[in-house]
Amino acid sequence: MLQVNNLSLTFGKRTLFKDVNLKFTNGNCYGVIGANGAGKSTFLKVLSGEVDSTTGEVVITDNDRMSVLKQDHNAYDDKNVIETVIMGNQKLYNIMKEKEEIYSKPDFNDDDGLRVGELEAEFAEMDGWQAESDAEILLSGIGLDRVYFNDKMENLSGEDKVKVLLAQALFGNPDILILDEPTNYLDINAKIWLENFLLDFKNTVIVVSHDRHFLNKVCTHTLDIDYGKIKMYIGNYDFWLESSELIQKQMRDSNKKKEDKIKELQEFIRRFSANASKSKQATSRKKLLEKIELDDIVASSRKYPYINFDIDRDLGRDVLELKGISKTIDGEVVLKNLNLTINNTDKVAFVGKNELAKTTLFKIITGELEPDEGTVKWGTTASYSYFPKDHDEYFKKDVSLVDFLRPYSKEQEEAFLRGFLGRMLFSGEEALKKVSVLSGGEKVRLMFSRMMLKQANVIILDEPTNHLDIESITSLNKGMRSFRGVCLFSSYDYELINSVANRIIEFKEDGKYVDKMATYDEYLNRQD
Repeated sequence: MLQVNNLSLTFGKRTLFKDVNLKFTNGNCYGVIGANGAGKSTFLKVLSGEVDSTTGEVVITDNDRMSVLKQDHNAYDDKNVIETVIMGNQKLYNIMKEKEEIYSKPDFNDDDGLRVGELEAEFAEMDGWQAESDAEILLSGIGLDRVYFNDKMENLSGEDKVKVLLAQALFGNPDILILDEPTNYLDINAKIWLENFLLDFKNTVIVVSHDRHFLNKVCTHTLDIDYGKIKMYIGNYDFWLESSELIQKQMRDSNKKKEDKIKELQEFIRRFSANASKSKQATSRKKLLEKIELDDIVASSRKYPYINFDIDRDLGRDVLELKGISKTIDGEVVLKNLNLTINNTDKVAFVGKNELAKTTLFKIITGELEPDEGTVKWGTTASYSYFPKDHDEYFKKDVSLVDFLRPYSKEQEEAFLRGFLGRMLFSGEEALKKVSVLSGGEKVRLMFSRMMLKQANVIILDEPTNHLDIESITSLNKGMRSFRGVCLFSSYDYELINSVANRIIEFKEDGKYVDKMATYDEYLNRQD
């Protein structure tokens, strides 16, 4: 069991949270949510002992083992993959290493024999003989290719290192499991595997994630960090959303009734306070008036950008036709004889593990790459706006946010551009800062601003939810659903795909693909 008592954390003059009292019990999964900067990851670091609280304490039941998803992706570069996973259970790993050292001694003596006997008994009790196979099961479920299982960590890509560190956190049935963004870099099959793993997990899980579907699937409780407090709700993300909106509505309705009553009492007092026959009633109403207190409705720290992709003209029947598109990159067949006709009602999600195929296709469609074979033909009424996954090139110029947007806007007045940026959460003087200093999430919001100003009737988005908080993802989701044009996009966000797409194209290996008119749920159900 894990418990926090009177926990507070202050940095300088800023209080992230204060007087937090929470109890975490086995069999439950606690999703931690809040705006960017609210303190979600910091709260997990306090629980794990990486950051000291200002006041209060974190209490863990004796002998309970806590496992934490590590964020330093290069910390294990000198280890091999399987060894790194087993290090998730440090006690077991230490026993394994001590055994190896004793067995390798050239002058093995009786004391060594006694010690190794103790270690072997403890090793067997901890299911040590299953450790390597357990590690392999975790790595396979998370989607790491078997060819890397015995490789050095330093030889893995950053994305694959994250998968190994996730397997490390899950290894050995920890009593308390703390996960910060565990679904990063996981494809849909790996996410489903992780969801099922956590649903079957009998101990305590505390998780931060921006993936709404994941939170809804696995969480039994939701911890909301807002107003400098941490409040626990029983239920998943959707339940929290409905509950918090209902509470706010009830408070607003209550205040409206109180305000109406205040006006009624004030009017009576104004009219009859000087009237001798009604002075007692006026006095009585003054006392009633003094007792009425409005509910204190505190503004949330959450902010939702206004994402609305408008179009300058409607699409005709012909939108986009691809014939016989093939592309090989560095000897790898990425696309092979791809034939697609995009219709004017299509919202197409491109899915699958082959990220290079999706990005390459988008680059060919937008003219950034030439296909080895095949043709691309746009309809005469079609205009497109493109969000590339790698958009660093756009931010190399030393210009302000206003000047960045100006070339894409029909309206050139600074007041208009600053107002537009305000709706995308760049308020006041922020509109004048340089684009080069923006965070990852801010750059994405500015790219969306650029797309909205272009008013294209076809939008192309390659992994648009990277770096976004849950509020921005929700706004993007609404904007894509209400868009009246054609949408071509790739994403690992389940909720985004399932709520937006009416057509799924999955890229397989060797340039092969599957094309189905279906929602994402329908498509996945057909694969079972």
